[in-house]
Amino acid sequence: MSKQIKAKKSAWQKKPLHKRIGIILAHVVLALFAFLWLIPIFWVILTSFRATKGSYSSTFIPTAFSLDNYIKLFTDFSVFNFPQMLLNTLIVAAATCVLSTFFVISVAYTLSRLRFKSRKPLMNVAMIINLFPGFMSMIANYYIFKMLGWTNGPLLRLAMIAVYSGGAGLGYHIAKGFFDTIPIALDEAAMLDGCTKWNVLKKIIMPLSKPIIVFTLLNSFAGPFKDFMLAKILCGPNKDYFTVAVGMYQMLEREYIDQWFCSFAAAAVIISIPVASLFLTTQKYYSIGFSGSVKG
Repeated sequence: MSKQIKAKKSAWQKKPLHKRIGIILAHVVLALFAFLWLIPIFWVILTSFRATKGSYSSTFIPTAFSLDNYIKLFTDFSVFNFPQMLLNTLIVAAATCVLSTFFVISVAYTLSRLRFKSRKPLMNVAMIINLFPGFMSMIANYYIFKMLGWTNGPLLRLAMIAVYSGGAGLGYHIAKGFFDTIPIALDEAAMLDGCTKWNVLKKIIMPLSKPIIVFTLLNSFAGPFKDFMLAKILCGPNKDYFTVAVGMYQMLEREYIDQWFCSFAAAAVIISIPVASLFLTTQKYYSIGFSGSVKG
């Protein structure tokens, strides 16, 4: 370790003065931006422990701290049933995560590794459709699910899963770009040895594609946590099936904000835990995927 430190010091000392100054300034600027980026997060965390009620506070750091805001979320169900909202979101997010990843990887593999008639027109049509924002179809989705009887009871969760994962395959572009970096010679060699296309995908492509799989998993899992419009349209007045986004938005309405604002901040901290935990667990593959260091 000491040899490595000495080597780094030696390499640093050998750099020209103007380069060392540039590196120091770059780190200072990045540290400043990081600090500014973290200020809202610190504010939310501090507000979640604030003992005083109301949406306004004259100080950045609360004058008194308390755990009451967290306790209220899990004990006061007179207006909002936060544990139920969190459970609904986790169920929808977990199912969406699995289905969306399956659809995206399947479409990306097919368009990247296979050649068939009308392949390019299909890719162009999918790209054009994917350019339109999802909320443009929310009214049509609502009436379709209402016709099917999925807008009441437990089927509401199924409707939300269908909305979030149904069109996921259209977002194949990043995964396809990753698959394109894996040499086609690997597929050909495996098929010469008797592998089917399914075995090529399962035993060769998938082990080499962990970064993009993790990237797709993270995006799919986070979607139901941050989406409000589609969940609100589908849930309507059915409070038992609210997701955290819908329930937390209602905490900010005029009649609730004074009593529930600090609990809103506490809920924001709590719902960040599942997403952050999944990200930290898969960070190794996530960072490798963005660095582009995994090549076939």
